[in-house]
Amino acid sequence: MASEQSAQWFNETFNKVRDEIRKAIVGQEEVVEGVLIGLAANGHILLEGMPGLGKTLLVRSLARALDLDFSRIQFTPDMMPADVTGTNILAQADSGARSFEFRRGPVFANIVLADEINRATPKTQSAMLEAMQERSVTVGGKRHELPEPFLVMATQNPVEQEGTYPLPEAQLDRFFFKVLVPYPTKAELAEVVHRTTTGEHEEPLSVASGEDVLKLRSIVREIPIAQNVLDFGLSIIVGTHPEGEGSTQIAARYCRFGSSPRGAQSLITAAKVNALLEGRFNVSKEDLKKAAKPALRHRLLLNFEAEADGMTADRVIDQVVQAVETGDRDPIRL
Repeated sequence: MASEQSAQWFNETFNKVRDEIRKAIVGQEEVVEGVLIGLAANGHILLEGMPGLGKTLLVRSLARALDLDFSRIQFTPDMMPADVTGTNILAQADSGARSFEFRRGPVFANIVLADEINRATPKTQSAMLEAMQERSVTVGGKRHELPEPFLVMATQNPVEQEGTYPLPEAQLDRFFFKVLVPYPTKAELAEVVHRTTTGEHEEPLSVASGEDVLKLRSIVREIPIAQNVLDFGLSIIVGTHPEGEGSTQIAARYCRFGSSPRGAQSLITAAKVNALLEGRFNVSKEDLKKAAKPALRHRLLLNFEAEADGMTADRVIDQVVQAVETGDRDPIRL
């Protein structure tokens, strides 16, 4: 179980990194917190938002604040898997002997920005699957370990549909959180314009390290969760399924498939981080409710009726949580 001293260190480190990111990012408080929660929980993040909202700058600032190796991969339709993982090349030694040696691709970094990941073909997208799940890549039958800590931050633009290949459910499920990046307010936009047109902006400084990230993750795993709170979280997961024990009517009406077991793992782990950020050593139902949308919105597959009625995954999650909390699984509130 985490001690008071380790919990205090967790908060101090988390806030130091957040403060450095704020030097580069205006507003977007929920987005920054979601990214840092994923970092502490050892989970990859999918950022979705309109172009030009600072998604790339956010990831680069995070790497700088943690003094970690950063790599950016710009996905395009003509990219091949070897452009991501690396490939074996024929090398010649001074003696004239030739042999194959592995040349690492851009995925070999601590923080990898997969920019516009939905522009790559399914074959290239699949090259990220092993890296994200196994923390390794296999080329020519040989397995190569990726550095630790390892974190993938992927971005996609929701409005650019031409020349894109929607991420399959198997890959979406490997993302710990899906964070929606909103458009800035008028005041935030004014600050962005001021910083970028006058040159009056601060660069993030390195305030933590890769060892600190690994320590953050170990502290998160030590946070306990009571059985009744765990049951509440698991009830939310099964409540997203359209049929079976624990199904809710809202899910039966609008969902083709509900959350996977990875969704349960993400929900519980994110709730542990939320508890630490509130200075508590145990998880509450409020921690679970706060984590529900980013942890589950990309894991629900809605049906045609949902699209026709204008239902979104977030609205379905809200009503599933409400049904589980009240024990009322029949009414549908639109």
